[in-house]
Amino acid sequence: MIPVRIELRKIVLSLVLAAACTLPVVAQEQHRGFYTPPAADTVHPVVAEHGMVVAQEKIAARVGADVLRRGGNAVDAAVATGFAMAVTYPRAGNIGGGGFMVIHSRERGEDVSIDYRETAPAATTPEIFLGPDGKPDIAKSRDSALGVGVPGTVAGLTVALERYGSGKFTLAELLKPAIALASDGFVVTDDVADTMPEERQRLARWPSATRIFSGKDGAPLRDGDLLLQADLAATLSAIAEQGPRGFYHGPVAEKLVKAIGDAGGIMTLDDLKSYSAVIRAPMRGNYRGFDVVSMPLPSSGGVVLMETLNILEGFPMGEMKQGSAPSLHVLIEAMKRAYADRARYLGDPAFVKVPVATLTSKDYAAKQRASIDLDRATPWTDALSAVPPREGSNTTHFSVVDSLGNAVSNTYTLNFNYGLGMVAEGTGVLLNNELDDFTAAPGASNAFGLVGFEANLPGPGKRPLSSMSPTIVLKDGKPVLVTGSPGGSRIISAVIQVIVNVLDYRMDVAAAVAAPRLHHQWLPDEVRVEHGFSDDALAALRAKGHRLIEPLGRTSANSIAVTDMGLLGAPDPRSRGAGAAGQ
Repeated sequence: MIPVRIELRKIVLSLVLAAACTLPVVAQEQHRGFYTPPAADTVHPVVAEHGMVVAQEKIAARVGADVLRRGGNAVDAAVATGFAMAVTYPRAGNIGGGGFMVIHSRERGEDVSIDYRETAPAATTPEIFLGPDGKPDIAKSRDSALGVGVPGTVAGLTVALERYGSGKFTLAELLKPAIALASDGFVVTDDVADTMPEERQRLARWPSATRIFSGKDGAPLRDGDLLLQADLAATLSAIAEQGPRGFYHGPVAEKLVKAIGDAGGIMTLDDLKSYSAVIRAPMRGNYRGFDVVSMPLPSSGGVVLMETLNILEGFPMGEMKQGSAPSLHVLIEAMKRAYADRARYLGDPAFVKVPVATLTSKDYAAKQRASIDLDRATPWTDALSAVPPREGSNTTHFSVVDSLGNAVSNTYTLNFNYGLGMVAEGTGVLLNNELDDFTAAPGASNAFGLVGFEANLPGPGKRPLSSMSPTIVLKDGKPVLVTGSPGGSRIISAVIQVIVNVLDYRMDVAAAVAAPRLHHQWLPDEVRVEHGFSDDALAALRAKGHRLIEPLGRTSANSIAVTDMGLLGAPDPRSRGAGAAGQ
């Protein structure tokens, strides 16, 4: 294994101290989804000239910014940030889960997406999450090892580096800060300190997790405690030495399979060995003259994002007051229709034929738009009336832009906070419960209330539908906005509202991110809202027939705007400890 030398300890310590001293103070994280926006005059972006990383955890953001400072490109920095967050943000940063990355490569003149979503083991059947009565058994997909998908993060970050990195850094070099942070530990604070007590019971089910995330008294680690992860350091060192083989083959893979099998799961060594990340053409669209580049299937993010934006494009959003009832009403109605189509049509494109071109066309958006009544809410039963011809909660997002104009938008996840809660013995790897994102039975809903049908049933080797929406907005081929969010089904609506706030309402990116958000996903037929909207606007929405519910739930749209003033980083004030690190 790679030794952690004194010099490396000093480097990591300096990064931690720099992060603590230079990153902005953000508001207390919304507790269980409640959020009150800060006063407008207190929200300001972090400005940088040469590069920027904005992440939900500030130590990892600083690790990525240091890579930029040393001449790395946005992909190099993203890889270093992603591995560091597996250590410093264990509830969602990971190597035991999966995700999606969108890259704008200015150097290569191309946009690309990397799908490193988890896959179902080969022994998975469509009935795997049903009980003896033939009805969905949510405990199977959410609380048992049957819900563990084959992890994709190591493969995805490695492919990104090999194909789109600068060539100045090896994988081992980019892993050094993560290894040091795991081996030497870091002080628990911010979001980690907030969520460990909340998820105590989830983690306590597994002795391997309890040993890592609890103190000597058996209580969850608290603010100021040191989190040491020696087994995770060894696993990361194996990856540094051997590349992906250090994770998908050999001793680490054997320990992963044994732990999952002992807990009742069905993953095999062949499942791990056969996993591969997929490079895909991104989902592309145009909104008011800006090119929008997002994730294609099996993420529903890009399709639902573009269908919603296409519907909104026919309304004079810029003439409506931001946060007013007319503006919010059309947002809700557009979301409702796009999420309804998500439920009916979307799934893994390797297994089902999806009418993507139709769903994201301007003509189809015009038909959807024509069905919106500006004076009343559309009942959920009517939201599927414009039928086209047949053809996550926990996640984390970070954005990166470098001095050359390359950009990375990355969202990855374990699904729930700390995933299944289980650490594979001897590896330090927290495992996902991502297969809950499948539809257990036609018409059933997942943990986020998202309803699905046959297109998203479980199957061997299949990738469950996702809402992750890493997105880059371009003008004349150059990035102007890099955004994304965690939040399960709320991810897409968060990204939509950041884009609309920036492009339609010309809001400063920090204000656009901090502004209150709402969400409608077709079913359940309700509008989830945050604090901060005016009483008049909410009363008007109720008068139109909308059912308003609090809270919205957690989101964190850590974003970067590229402007004539420089790079403007906007860590989401909803997350305690989010940070923008520039240079």
